[in-house]
Amino acid sequence: MTAEERRLEEDRTCKAYWRRWGPYLSDRQWGTVREDYSEDGSAWDYFPHEHARARAYRWGEDGIAGISDNHQRLCFAVALWNGEDPILKERLFGLSGPEGNHGEDVKEYYFYLDNTPSHAYMKYLYKYSQKAFPYKELVEENQRRGYHDPEFELVDTGIFEDNKYFDVFVEYAKGSSEDILMKITIFNRSDETKNIHVLPTLWFRNSWSWSENCKKPILTQDTPGVINASHPTLGQRWFHFQDCKTVLFTENETNNELLFGVKNSHPYVKDGINNYIVNGQKQAVNSNSIGTKAAAHYELTLGAAESKTICLRLTDKNNLTEEFGTEFHDIFHLKQQKTRI
Repeated sequence: MTAEERRLEEDRTCKAYWRRWGPYLSDRQWGTVREDYSEDGSAWDYFPHEHARARAYRWGEDGIAGISDNHQRLCFAVALWNGEDPILKERLFGLSGPEGNHGEDVKEYYFYLDNTPSHAYMKYLYKYSQKAFPYKELVEENQRRGYHDPEFELVDTGIFEDNKYFDVFVEYAKGSSEDILMKITIFNRSDETKNIHVLPTLWFRNSWSWSENCKKPILTQDTPGVINASHPTLGQRWFHFQDCKTVLFTENETNNELLFGVKNSHPYVKDGINNYIVNGQKQAVNSNSIGTKAAAHYELTLGAAESKTICLRLTDKNNLTEEFGTEFHDIFHLKQQKTRI
């Protein structure tokens, strides 16, 4: 029996819940029947991409290279900003059914490179342009084209010319069923020095806004380099991040003022981190380091063809003595080499 087969047997017999954490986060939750409360069933119009960064979902969450527990209570994903985009890159963009000349279509380049059945090892690649993402151009050109015309793809916009992009690799390796080690490796594929903001983000799905009897979970930063995540049914988890001095907190609450012109019930909203990074609104995040959505903020400068790696860890252990030492890298090596069936 291989190591992976043992993990699957432990999961089947409930000795260890290896599948509790996995790639259960949607690539795209917006514009779907899952979040459609319209009277006429027009899911595309009821929850468009323009709302996604500022409007809390009810039934699921989305993110880039994301994971969550199997009930999607606590979520993790990677947000990015190249200094040019009008918004953080927090989720995949695509055309709705009416917008695409061939119907619904995601206009991104992302690859699921590896995943074992127990999710003990997972690897993902996202290609992120160093130029401003052409949201408007993709919509307008595809709407202009007819059914018999080819689709207008992201590469057709020219934003990847001269290798002006980053390769963003995200890897997960489980030390145990509840100890999830993470690496985010950014490669600058261009021949120029480039800057990038990387925001590993942890948040709770908003379940409290829909029921008066639902207890609200909480994220806090009790010690440097650690976020404490407390959920009424999931319990306690600790999110460790390496060599990061800036941690941003907000709430996974709808920005009603932005979307609907109605006063917000809370000063901190879902797009608070976006507004802090992109728009420079320092008051958009909670300086008391408390909320239901939080991100470690890394500002990286990468020389031509240079790469850098960020190490993170989400675990049920609150007494780790060396979060990112030899053990961390040994676990990654072991899972990469010895998990195949």
